Amino acid sequence: MTAPLRIRTNTAQSGNHSNHPLAGLALGFIGVVIFGATLPATHFALEGFSPAFITFGRAAAAAIVAGAALLAMGKRFPRKHAGTLFLAGLLLVYGFPGFSSVAMQTVPASHGGVVLGLLPLMTATFAALFGGERPGLAFWAWSIAGAVLVVTFSLSGADIEPGLGDLWLGFAALSASCGYVISGKLARTMPGWEVISWALVVTAPISIAGTLFVWNSGVSDPGATASMALAYLSLGSMFAGFIFWNWGMAIGGIARVGQVQLLQSFVTLGLSAWLLGEIIKPVTLGFALAVALVVWMGRKAKVS
Repeated sequence: MTAPLRIRTNTAQSGNHSNHPLAGLALGFIGVVIFGATLPATHFALEGFSPAFITFGRAAAAAIVAGAALLAMGKRFPRKHAGTLFLAGLLLVYGFPGFSSVAMQTVPASHGGVVLGLLPLMTATFAALFGGERPGLAFWAWSIAGAVLVVTFSLSGADIEPGLGDLWLGFAALSASCGYVISGKLARTMPGWEVISWALVVTAPISIAGTLFVWNSGVSDPGATASMALAYLSLGSMFAGFIFWNWGMAIGGIARVGQVQLLQSFVTLGLSAWLLGEIIKPVTLGFALAVALVVWMGRKAKVS
């Protein structure tokens, strides 16, 4: 077995320079749970805000909080990573949400489930291409198995007809997977919260300008529920979730921890049942358990 990937990261985050697969999976799962509440929260936020305002507004609010945190902690801007941080911000703050929103106007939500199913596999691919990781054959086998399970679940009972929206979904998946690998690599050299904070700050001019541009048409007398949902999308989905996600990828490996996102569809379904009263069928629980088993088995597979 080749020598494990050496990860350099802040000692307050990892404790040493070795990989911690189980801890990385746990942190990644916390991030997935936070991300999993995004769709239910968006459902409530749409009661008082337009999709465009939600996209820009949550990024702008998160950037303000991130900037305040960086200022309070006395962090200096890492100039050598400026371009990389800006690229990560474009891909994660605007790329995935923007392309997904365009796609959802012309294709059913089940197609979005396909993206979630393929996203971990694409993340592992990019981690191998430019993330410095070399997953073994067993890892690829479990990764493909997990993708097949989630895609099968997403397509079960659905009348799928390819459309232009699928192309936008492809761009969304590319944006997210590339963004994950870029931010995961940065999290090897600085804490995960700093990575997402600086990514939000360097893209803040776009977020603020977009928010102001759509303000008049994007806000329609929001109530407390819509306002709280938008706050969650800003502080949870756009900020806190990435803190745990980046941290997990830094100490557990980008490819390995990326597989935890196979569970996100089921987390979203569970939260939707709790918050929106949607019904979970036994077959859904069966798929969720099968995917959880695949993720657990993939944990033991070699990633150099």
